[in-house]
Amino acid sequence: MGRPTRWASETGADHSQRYIDTFRTMAADGADLGGEARLLDALVPPRSRILDAGCGPGRVGAVLHGRGHRVVGVDADPELIAAAQQDHPGPQWLVADLSELDLPSSGISDPFDAAVLAGNVMAFVAPGTEREVLSRVSRHVVPDGAIVVGFGADRGYPLEAFDRDAAGAGLLLEHRFATWGLRPWTSGSDFAVTVLRTPVPS
Repeated sequence: MGRPTRWASETGADHSQRYIDTFRTMAADGADLGGEARLLDALVPPRSRILDAGCGPGRVGAVLHGRGHRVVGVDADPELIAAAQQDHPGPQWLVADLSELDLPSSGISDPFDAAVLAGNVMAFVAPGTEREVLSRVSRHVVPDGAIVVGFGADRGYPLEAFDRDAAGAGLLLEHRFATWGLRPWTSGSDFAVTVLRTPVPS
């Protein structure tokens, strides 16, 4: 495992369990937790292979699985992965550091049609690993595949830095929205959802 993530180093000891409990309560109350998954579903063909990178307790990957996609979810937090395995059987859930992601070493060799990093994942990875995270995820996605990333502007990772890291990882910026529901993004938006594309070999 690489350097401690911000999730591990900047949150309280019981933060993971509180996070799990929050989303279990929201699901029990009938809250709409599928917005990110609906966007991914619209970007890919039926029964696509989707990587849920930084999957947390599995809410996004579970919805995608329910829509017929083949999902692998990875997260550095074993507590979150245990909750995903308990609450959402079907997808494959693995403990993995995104900055060292190497799924073929775990027997998962087929590339993915798309990847999603929801839930402010990029703001929670270890400082200084952001470009490597994007590069590692990109290596697992087919050429011209979509990588969709969403995080808040107040999370300590400036959008300008993200754009530099994405370009440095060889990714192409295709679209940017202010919400997972595709509201237009402006310079004053407090959230950004970015659709990147992996390069196509010449």
